[in-house]
Amino acid sequence: MGHTPSGGGGAERWNTPPAPLPLLPARTSRRPAPRRHLRTRRCLGPSGGRPGRGRGRGGATSPEPRPGGFKLRAGAGGGPEGAHLVVAGRLGSCGSGSSRSMSQEGDYGKWTISSSDESEEEKPKLDKPSTSSLPHAGPRAANEPSYTCSEARKVAYKRKISPVKFSNTDSQVSSPKRQRSGSQEDLGWCLSSSDDELQLETQQKQVENVVVREEHGVSSSKGSATQRTGNHSPPAHHGFKEEEEEYETSGEGQDIWDMLAKGNPFQFYLTRVSGIKPKYNSGALHIKDILSPLFGTLVSSAQFNYCFDVDWLIKQYPPEFRKKPILLVHGDKREAKAHLHAQAKPYENISLCQAKLDIAFGTHHTKMMLLLYEEGLRVVIHTSNLIHADWHQKTQGIWLSPLYPRMAQATHRSGESATHFKADLISYLMAYNAAPLKEWIDTIHEHDLSETNVYLIGSTPGRFQGSHKDNWGHFRLRKLLREHASSITKGESWPIVGQFSSIGSMGADDSKWLCSEFKESLVTLGKESRTPGKSAVPLHLIYPSVENVRTSLEGYPAGGSLPYSIQTAEKQNWLHSYFHKWMADTSGRSNAMPHIKTYMRSSPDFSQIAWFLVTSANLSKAAWGALEKNGAQLMIRSYELGVLFLPSAFGLDSFKVKQKFFSGSKEPAAAFPVPYDLPPELYGNKDRPWIWNIPYTKAPDTHGNMWVPS
Repeated sequence: MGHTPSGGGGAERWNTPPAPLPLLPARTSRRPAPRRHLRTRRCLGPSGGRPGRGRGRGGATSPEPRPGGFKLRAGAGGGPEGAHLVVAGRLGSCGSGSSRSMSQEGDYGKWTISSSDESEEEKPKLDKPSTSSLPHAGPRAANEPSYTCSEARKVAYKRKISPVKFSNTDSQVSSPKRQRSGSQEDLGWCLSSSDDELQLETQQKQVENVVVREEHGVSSSKGSATQRTGNHSPPAHHGFKEEEEEYETSGEGQDIWDMLAKGNPFQFYLTRVSGIKPKYNSGALHIKDILSPLFGTLVSSAQFNYCFDVDWLIKQYPPEFRKKPILLVHGDKREAKAHLHAQAKPYENISLCQAKLDIAFGTHHTKMMLLLYEEGLRVVIHTSNLIHADWHQKTQGIWLSPLYPRMAQATHRSGESATHFKADLISYLMAYNAAPLKEWIDTIHEHDLSETNVYLIGSTPGRFQGSHKDNWGHFRLRKLLREHASSITKGESWPIVGQFSSIGSMGADDSKWLCSEFKESLVTLGKESRTPGKSAVPLHLIYPSVENVRTSLEGYPAGGSLPYSIQTAEKQNWLHSYFHKWMADTSGRSNAMPHIKTYMRSSPDFSQIAWFLVTSANLSKAAWGALEKNGAQLMIRSYELGVLFLPSAFGLDSFKVKQKFFSGSKEPAAAFPVPYDLPPELYGNKDRPWIWNIPYTKAPDTHGNMWVPS
């Protein structure tokens, strides 16, 4: 992207954000702690709960932090440095003396977390340069995945293998099905401060009195059958053996070519979800579908991603293609890199390319496939990690390119599209400055990409000044919206919708980044557009609540891919007043937690959209970039990639919103399939955003389990 591309309704009451939900009290300045540590203690109360232990260092700006957590430790006195979390079981303070609390009744047990103000995530340490020698990849624990992933996903993996069952002896707790339709009381978390801490021995005695049991096998279907939600039938087992044996491809129930040939101008798809009605998978894709011989006779492929399970990935290729060359483009370093190399070693056809990440806490978060066929080339930009869980019961997005034909060698045609997709893709790959990608850049040069009707929006790590700022991140989006979006009358009443699965540190208030530079990019419409005041354009942010996760198909382990940490959340209570629930009845995926990320500009009545973006980029400065040096420089930490749908590329002024995602020919082909319900529904007073590294012990999920991130 190193060039300049050519050529009503009820929303008005949210013109200013509503008052913040009572999640956290305002932080007061305290002297910095001499070292980073967290203390967790079990608060006395009438309800049970089970302490958990985690370890690791945080990374608030990472899209899927690796790792993050908190430690359970003994301590004699919290002191003023501690910011204490309480997931309340009964109204009241969790400490003594000069305690400050916003405790509310909760079904998840009382917990206290203390942390210093100066977290490690705010003081990044530069990574040492990689060397040719790889560190030894030590053996993995039996309850850890074989692939490298975030601490949150490790916990989710462990809890699927060793769930902590909820005790049915507590008559005060309702099942997920009953609670979902009633009051969502007692689902919150909040902060209090306290001057004392319980000793570890006291904690251990309290644990013995908690009526829970940790099972080291698979949870029984008998115990979880009564916890299933709605009309869906999530599997009663979390066990991986059953899941791996499950045949999930869409080829059984539909003709893939027929599906692709239905006149869908957008080629935007969702992944298949196990456990929902078949009609909601009729137009969805599994990775096996994408790699099917029906799409082309594969010659070689490149897989760009954040997380790889190599053995699983190879099984997704048809047997006749499993020995074809595969390039894995990753961002792993040191031990993680060694583990990935160890995974790939048995496969002679696999080679690896390490993306350089020179800025602390950056990740290689891009998710793309380059598929070279005998018949041509295809580009797939999506949101799923290359692991089973991401293609099983989550809401994920996929954009499929047309089959790009190879150009004759003697031709003088560029093979470029009106959206400059070819040049932008080449610029993105060149930004890696990696020899293994040179062959793929040459391959793209040789193909005709002129039929592409989307714009590429990427992020690459670096600090960019002058015109280079417009090449990446939210400034790239701003440039495209300025040059190719249509101006709208009374555009200030057209809300912005952002939907994501992870959240970085936004600063002390919305003026620091969200509603200043980032929102200024998202509100741009046309060359003549003027940036309205900060509060003029409504902003709706969609992020799953605790109740969304609890009642999901996966249950609490779904929260492993929603790695919003308490250390980040407690610093930005103001942000949560913008939050809306995950609801996706239109696509049958209300209970399939989103790992997809989308951003769009909607009309006031949500019947039209001015643009739509599907991307790997979460709501973070690391992904989108943040201005430095008084706005002269844009700093980006991570690799991200997405595609932007603009009506002008389809000969339209705006897209109509498709009423049902899978409605087929019943609606105009030009109606855009937004994968979740509009308008978004604001969090209720009792709703809280999902926080992965605190326990939820007082209400069972759809499998009858609790969440103990230990």
